[in-house]
Amino acid sequence: MPLMPSFDHNEEEDVNIFVPEAIELEAPIKIEVYEGTYNPMGNHPEDAQPVRFTWKIEDFSGLGVRKLYSSTYQLGDVKWRILIFPMGNNVDFLSMYIEFIDATNLPYGWSIYAEFSFTVVNQLHRGYSIKKEAKHHLNAGESDWGFTSFMPLNELYDASRGFIVNDTCVIEVVVAIYRATDQWSYDSKRETGYVGLKNQGATCYMNSLLQMLFHIPYFRKVVYHMPTSVNDEPSTSIPMALQSLFYKLQHSERSVATKDLTKSFGWDTHHAFLQHDVQEFNRVLCEKLEEKMKITVVEGAIQHLFEGHHKNYIECINVDYKSSRQESFYDLQLDVKGCHDVYASFDKYVAIEHLDGDNKYHAGQYGLQDAKKGVLFIDFPPVLQLHLKRFEYDFVQDGMVKINDRYEFPLQLDLDRDNGRYLSPEADRRVRNLYILHSVLVHNGGVHGGHYYAFIRPTLSNQWYKFDDERVTKEDMTKALSELYGGEETNPGINNAPFKFTRHSNAYMLVYIRESDKDKILCDIDERDISEHLKERLKREQKEKEIKKKEKAEAHMYMTVKVVTDEDFAEQIGKDICFDLVDHAKVKSFRLHKLKLFHTFKEEIASEFRVPAHFQRFWLWAKRQNQTHRPNRPLTLLEESHTVGYLNKLSIKGQDDELRLFLEVERRQDLLAGPLPCKESDDILLFFKLYEPEKGELRYAGRLFVKSNCKPADILEKLNELAGYAPDEEIELFEEISFEPMVMCEYIDKELTFRSNQLEDGDIICYQKSHAAQTRQQFRCPDVPSFLEYQHTLQVIRFRSLERPREDEFCLQLSKLDSYDEVVERVANQLRVDDPSKIRLTSHNIYSQQPKAHHIRYRGVENLLEMLLHYDEPSDVLYFEVLDIPLPELQELRILNLAFSHTKKTELESCSIRLPKDSTVGDVLEDLKKKVELSRPSAELRLLDVFAHKIYKIHLSSDKISMINDNRWTLRAEEIPEEEKFLGPSNCLIHVYHFMYVDAQSRTRIKNFGEPFLLMISDGETLSYIKARVKNKLKVQDEEFSKWKFAFVSYGQVEYLEDSVTLFNHFQTSAIRVPWEQYLGLEHINNTPRRPAAAYQYRTSHDKPVRIYN
Repeated sequence: MPLMPSFDHNEEEDVNIFVPEAIELEAPIKIEVYEGTYNPMGNHPEDAQPVRFTWKIEDFSGLGVRKLYSSTYQLGDVKWRILIFPMGNNVDFLSMYIEFIDATNLPYGWSIYAEFSFTVVNQLHRGYSIKKEAKHHLNAGESDWGFTSFMPLNELYDASRGFIVNDTCVIEVVVAIYRATDQWSYDSKRETGYVGLKNQGATCYMNSLLQMLFHIPYFRKVVYHMPTSVNDEPSTSIPMALQSLFYKLQHSERSVATKDLTKSFGWDTHHAFLQHDVQEFNRVLCEKLEEKMKITVVEGAIQHLFEGHHKNYIECINVDYKSSRQESFYDLQLDVKGCHDVYASFDKYVAIEHLDGDNKYHAGQYGLQDAKKGVLFIDFPPVLQLHLKRFEYDFVQDGMVKINDRYEFPLQLDLDRDNGRYLSPEADRRVRNLYILHSVLVHNGGVHGGHYYAFIRPTLSNQWYKFDDERVTKEDMTKALSELYGGEETNPGINNAPFKFTRHSNAYMLVYIRESDKDKILCDIDERDISEHLKERLKREQKEKEIKKKEKAEAHMYMTVKVVTDEDFAEQIGKDICFDLVDHAKVKSFRLHKLKLFHTFKEEIASEFRVPAHFQRFWLWAKRQNQTHRPNRPLTLLEESHTVGYLNKLSIKGQDDELRLFLEVERRQDLLAGPLPCKESDDILLFFKLYEPEKGELRYAGRLFVKSNCKPADILEKLNELAGYAPDEEIELFEEISFEPMVMCEYIDKELTFRSNQLEDGDIICYQKSHAAQTRQQFRCPDVPSFLEYQHTLQVIRFRSLERPREDEFCLQLSKLDSYDEVVERVANQLRVDDPSKIRLTSHNIYSQQPKAHHIRYRGVENLLEMLLHYDEPSDVLYFEVLDIPLPELQELRILNLAFSHTKKTELESCSIRLPKDSTVGDVLEDLKKKVELSRPSAELRLLDVFAHKIYKIHLSSDKISMINDNRWTLRAEEIPEEEKFLGPSNCLIHVYHFMYVDAQSRTRIKNFGEPFLLMISDGETLSYIKARVKNKLKVQDEEFSKWKFAFVSYGQVEYLEDSVTLFNHFQTSAIRVPWEQYLGLEHINNTPRRPAAAYQYRTSHDKPVRIYN
């Protein structure tokens, strides 16, 4: 959601009209501006009450205007109003802004810090209202702020959504302002003793979690004891980055940056602007730390802190049969909806579920039995993390919604209450499970975005602190707790009419510490816990920061002088550069005080370059209109008597505090400096480059003074001498004029004077041998202009293996005009591949930073530029792979990636089949037989389309493979059992799928998992007989299989089956193959490895999972 000023890109203005509010005002609202230290809304007892009001806009669809203003209100010493664009501010979204009017008439330097929220009320379901919050520093130059893309117009104007009812739109606004100067002068360390973490873009979720973990001293000590070495870099080592971050949080005076930590995760700038779920990030981070702690002195520390255990049990009521399974947890997910506090959530967590009626439990030899099912806790961890399920899937809206219901949590949590009702019989009752609230992680916002911050009491005292990115404040927890419970708040509105609004800022994660373990968890951290190399590294960093800070403070007193010599030209031209004369970033530079006399500086030059001061002549550089840089004129004796600061004012405009000079030195035959030639008024200093087309190389040839009224023909012998050519060698001359945005290189008439050729001091002449037309055809670039044009198209391309798409393997400098063949030949040479046609390239998607889905076809593009473009945006990355056959041959084949299911193995074997495009499925299966192990030589195979754990199609042998879409479906091949080869009228081939309920309590929605399969059944077979076949096929243990339930599932409707039922009668028998919408369902727990379900199990389309790559 972009936050921005309300500037309108259209010059045409529509008439603005005023629409009165439904609630009439007798007078403008007046509030006092809070003069103390800034605190966000409602988190400080001395805060001024924010202004809240409702704006009802009638006849909304008939407004017919681009802009719409609300009434004007008084807020402190300024007037403000709301501005909306009903049809969007040049976007397909409702645009909404707050505007402070007459700001230009306020006193000089006026500025405020404003916090505000807009809510478009859903008049059918209040909980589905759209709310956005923002805060911004406003001043006379920037007096409005808001949301250009508040909500999609198609949602706003959809009558079924409830945002416009009876053609009336209701907008609620909350505004509070603070003196901005207090915001910037606040010192967290001085006020609280703690420092915050800098937000890189959308990393508030990470900052709040890191602060919570940092303030668990035992966790901090564990991190400090993770093995690191002096050679580890924070940007590449997660343990070193975390140690460095924690150490800085302990000792820094200012907020700490997290860039090294995110770099160590393998993240780039793009990741810093992706907001994630804090609980998901907590899981991923702890998993990664556990991995890093293996085989170290701190192995198992994460489990020791956060791991608890509970027991899932099923107990039959009428027979003596029990079943249980122990599971571990790092955090508990507690329901918020329908629960008023934490205890109610725990009651619901351990509530007994009765399995009876159609939902009886299969108790092995006892058959279907009434039973009770539940969860009890074996033990709780020292640090208990409770994740409140504020987000859940709404079946009506078919999407995630946030639950803002009021939900209370105690400062002391007694999990031994009611004689240990939450504990299993085997729990150790000697352990007192009394917990003290340590921290609260807060989410402020909605399902599509928001802001995280944390309330923490580091020592478990009565003093709480709020950690909101860089800012740390002391907080009154009595007020803060009541607001973090969520729910609705009623306040007196305009004319004392009660005003209700939903709190969107509420607790999302609670962290409790067991009272009996608090001394161990809140242990002391001393210097012995911190490695010496870490302390030394951070001391160096601090010292470097102090030096930089000092340099920055004194920067206005100093400047840089860059000195270019002929040696720089010779070193760079033809190697580092081709255009212009030199890259100033690579020449000798001096940092000088601006008051230093230039005469004194010349002595330094004499020592540095071994050129006596009287043999030195300095030229000022000039930036020409064509953006080139050339030596322009020599310094005069008078100018050399001034300071370097004075000379900088004569230098190139725009080069602040940087003086660029060319040092002219005349070398004798022994290469020592000698007397300088006298420069007369008609002398021109020219620089020469030599181009050799047979080598395709350009180099610096030297410089000469020429008379303006002389001709280039007069210096040909001298130029041949510089090149090492015969004196009478025929040469061609070109003037290099510019290279951006296009190359300009013009032929020089040797018979015109230098003045007539418009040459002046600092100009560059490129020359080469004259070649006959037949000879020129042998060269790629036969002359200087073509060579410079070619150089202009060169670009360094980073090549990555398609198997490792995040790592650069090598770089090549290529021309954007290079043909497909030239590019793959260079890549093949780099990889030492004999046949370039075995190289296949893939272009780069600049938005996803991943390879494109489709490869570049053989000679499918004209040149390199076409390979690099992505929606007209150029890239510098290409991906490569080395094929086992030439690409032209491969393109004539169809590649099918499929999985083969063995009859005697549970794992699927991945196979790749390559056949001509006109092949059939029968050809595929015949080729597959040569690559896999069959149960018998005569085995026949079939090919299935599998998607979302269901079988959608059984391919005929005659199906053309060109019609198969293996991008959407998973192709699975398997042997056909002998019994299925000859199906008769009394046989049926049915689908068998695994399934479970998404919500075990409501049992309203099922999901499939695991590998589906086909099964032949016969008329007269009972379910009991078929179950035995299924058990044997899947090789399930007796105890586990006894928990499975069998059901007939038709179009999502579940009908549980008795053992005595004849299954054949439930399936349509008009065809021997039953459609996939009807299947035999196997209900059981999904035992495949996975992370426990969380609030992020239903991801929005723009949300991406947290990944730590290193």
